Amino acid sequence: MKTKLLVFALVFMAAAVSSFAQKGKTKNVILISIDGYRWQEIFKGADSSLLFQKKYRRQDSTELVKKYWAPTANERRQKLMPFFWNTIAKHGQLYGNRDLKNYVNVKNKYWFSYPGRSETVCGYYDPAINSNSYPDNPNENVLEFINKQKGYQNKVVTFAGWAAVGNIVNRNRNKMPLYNPYEDVKGANLTEAQKLANELQYFLPNTFGTSERFDLTTYALAKTYIAANHPRLVYIDFIDTDEFGHAGQYDSFLDAANYLDKMIASLWASLQADPFYKDNTTIMICPDHGRGIDKGWVSHGSETAHSNETWFAVLGPDTPPKGEMKTEGQIYQEQFAQTLAHFLGFKFTANHPVGERVESVSFLK
Repeated sequence: MKTKLLVFALVFMAAAVSSFAQKGKTKNVILISIDGYRWQEIFKGADSSLLFQKKYRRQDSTELVKKYWAPTANERRQKLMPFFWNTIAKHGQLYGNRDLKNYVNVKNKYWFSYPGRSETVCGYYDPAINSNSYPDNPNENVLEFINKQKGYQNKVVTFAGWAAVGNIVNRNRNKMPLYNPYEDVKGANLTEAQKLANELQYFLPNTFGTSERFDLTTYALAKTYIAANHPRLVYIDFIDTDEFGHAGQYDSFLDAANYLDKMIASLWASLQADPFYKDNTTIMICPDHGRGIDKGWVSHGSETAHSNETWFAVLGPDTPPKGEMKTEGQIYQEQFAQTLAHFLGFKFTANHPVGERVESVSFLK
């Protein structure tokens, strides 16, 4: 009997230890999704095959060229995404430049929004999830896993630009705070900034439909909530790039990417100015899928070649400052959930298999 008890105790202790990873400086994580944003623009800037075609723009070509065009890819990407290339590339890591054989892909075979986002937050490709109108996700996600850990209860929140995110993270199951389009942040002690952020989403044209909202309002809701409530894990879901891509408006697609870069820069600056977040917060940024090339750039999905190609950016105190990753390699979207958990000192376990973490993004073993 004593032997059996000893064996049981050792197994229990081993299981408990496996639930935790090495602790680092990261105490908080901001996970940012940029819907349908291509790796080509991240690493090469504006695409000449699209920028100079009149059918893909509504703006004056002279002004557009002034904003985003330059002779070299390095100059173009710098103009388009200055925060990525001035800050993340110097102090963090950028994965997915396929010209350098540094590959990032979704693992799922569908290459569109619900499956891609589900793979990201669950760390798992579920072949049954094959529609954007799929109901509540049966797969447990890293957000609810972290929400159960000591010190993180009720400190996890989602701000979604697309209503289906509520199903993807299954808020009906976990009851965690999530703010879908045209849902207000509520509370008795909202700051004036939060009240204004609530209003803003109703003062813009309903361009994308009632299930989606412009990124600037999602950003305003998230940034003011972070300042007022100090959550430990935040998932922010942006959608403008995908919507303008489907509309065939390459000029607006570029503008959306450029102002998202500026929003993320402003958010990072505010985090570094706040003692609660300063030098202990990691930002992870990725798309949910890629897009096609040439005429196919307006679409994505399994019938559109290249739309399984993605990218990954990380900035934080536990990430080696290697910048643009130039080594040959392959990572998948399913690895991001375990990577997030590892930053916070946990090993993500769920009711399904979970992809292995991306080891090179962290000093931690």
